[in-house]
Amino acid sequence: MTIISAKNIGKSYGIDTILSQISFNINEKDKIGLVGLNGAGKTTLLNIIGGAIVPDEGNLNISPGAKMGYLRQNGNFESENTIYAEFLSFFSHIIEMEARLKTVMDTISEKASKGENTDRLMEEYSRLSDDFSALNGYGYKSEIKGILTALGFGEADYDKKISSLSGGEKTRLSLGALLLQKPDILLLDEPTNHLDIDTLRWLELQIKAYPGTVILISHDRYFLDRTVTKIFEVQNHQLTEYTCNYTDYVVRKRENEAAAMKAYEANRREIEKQEEMIRRFKQHGTEKLANRAKSREKMLEHMEKIDRPELSFDRMKLHFKAGISSGNDVASGSGLSMSFKDRTLFSNAEFDIKKDERVCIIGPNGTGKTTLLKILLDRISPDTGTVKLGQNVVVGYYDQEQQLLNPANTVLEELHSCYRLYTQKELRNILGSFLFRGDDVFKQVSSLSGGEKARLSLLKIMMTGANFLVMDEPTNHLDIPSKEVFESALMDFPGTLLMVSHDRYFLNKIPTRILELEASGLTEYLGQYDYYLEKKALLNSGNEENVKDKSASDTDKAITKTRQKELMKKKKEQERAEKKRVSDRKKLEDRIAELENRKNELHEYMCLPEVFSDPDKMRDTDVLLKNTESELEELYEKWMEEE
Repeated sequence: MTIISAKNIGKSYGIDTILSQISFNINEKDKIGLVGLNGAGKTTLLNIIGGAIVPDEGNLNISPGAKMGYLRQNGNFESENTIYAEFLSFFSHIIEMEARLKTVMDTISEKASKGENTDRLMEEYSRLSDDFSALNGYGYKSEIKGILTALGFGEADYDKKISSLSGGEKTRLSLGALLLQKPDILLLDEPTNHLDIDTLRWLELQIKAYPGTVILISHDRYFLDRTVTKIFEVQNHQLTEYTCNYTDYVVRKRENEAAAMKAYEANRREIEKQEEMIRRFKQHGTEKLANRAKSREKMLEHMEKIDRPELSFDRMKLHFKAGISSGNDVASGSGLSMSFKDRTLFSNAEFDIKKDERVCIIGPNGTGKTTLLKILLDRISPDTGTVKLGQNVVVGYYDQEQQLLNPANTVLEELHSCYRLYTQKELRNILGSFLFRGDDVFKQVSSLSGGEKARLSLLKIMMTGANFLVMDEPTNHLDIPSKEVFESALMDFPGTLLMVSHDRYFLNKIPTRILELEASGLTEYLGQYDYYLEKKALLNSGNEENVKDKSASDTDKAITKTRQKELMKKKKEQERAEKKRVSDRKKLEDRIAELENRKNELHEYMCLPEVFSDPDKMRDTDVLLKNTESELEELYEKWMEEE
């Protein structure tokens, strides 16, 4: 059933057209990812759907009575309540019902003790109890606690005033509030900002299981792949719909662009061919050929002329080059620990980074990932431990807060202050390749968007000739096309990389190994993000008794080749067994779902007048129903045994 429909929506600001002739239909329970370049109009469209902006033209229809919730990218959660009191307020109707239930029960007890009739009160209590249960009255406090915990708020935070929280904390609270209130239509503008990987995984599950319609804007490609079933692309003021996840959208988009360019070129060749034939016919000057030329001119006038398709985006040109080659040992740390006030961030952290490795550090927010990078760069001193950079190592550092940029400079001045040997013309050409064109080079750094600051920082690092790039959340603020260019540049970089990132799509492409930072130190996982998840799951399930991802001990090094083969064989057997267990369980759950649907269908079938009035049909259907229920009961037992 359609819950939102739009026809020929248009929006302009002055002479700048943002959206033109936008039409779409959105059904209940659709999960839609809104993608496009920065400035393409994604947030404008979301604001139109959310009622914050009125379109200049066109019609937008939303199903009557549908409740809408909107998480704005830079919206603040303003309240003088404490965190817990605010979240309790969303359940005021349930709390009132709970109080009424207690009152009715007390009255029943009082009247019963006097021997008075309580039938009416018992009916009211039964009705209230059913409604209370249906509204999750017995579980709403657990639901509040679960969401707050998942968003990084422990019980010690419950009494904090919301007004005292940081912007990122308020954004997380806004997200939690919307998920608790469960509006029919959920609008989310960059919901993954300020979330660590564990919270992102939790949010993915929430979005996938969400009972209503979800429309979200995100630059997190991994998140889009795991949450949405449709992509709405806003490009060149238009909207194109793709029924697929993000990865499939990229493939289809490239295919569509290739087909559009092929059609344009074929059309252009046909027009040129006809024009050439007309020219030749006229050139010969005979009456017959002149008539044929006129005939072809008329045909050409009516021929459809295809406009040259506009390509997706203008890409920045990014190539990291190392000025000199480093030694094999690039960076190492031993016995590192760090605390702030009474809180230990990490202890016993050790790492050893070799030439040409691409290493990514991951971990929850607040574990000290940025701190570890600053210790490596000798910007702060650890409580204990030592770090060492290898021979001929030249470091290029990308700071996620962009504090290495001077906000008082113009873009051109910022680059010129570091590279004075370049002429202004040379610097402007270089800036042009990073999409700073025309008067953009005279913008003050303080006025740049997050994406523009990110591009400028990457340009400065590119020009250093560093052979060891240390980067803190480098894909933050980059739009998706820029991320793709950046990733390609890193893959081609002839040096060593050490990066902190929450971008799981990025983590599935770039690293050769992953270091997970926890309070107890660093744990190494060879490979990329999906492999890390698999290995972590096996370790947590206890199926890898002999696998150690940390640096090998002397005992480990002494294991014979035969023993190593035995361990590898055992590991593969365990992995196969685990995959089979997961597969079997999925088949079991699919069969249960199938039988549950059949049971419901049989119940509905038995309620049909032509069925319940026919004893033979009722008897046959009852047999099918009992067989279904019997098989269901057996499968439920099996499912419970495997828990």
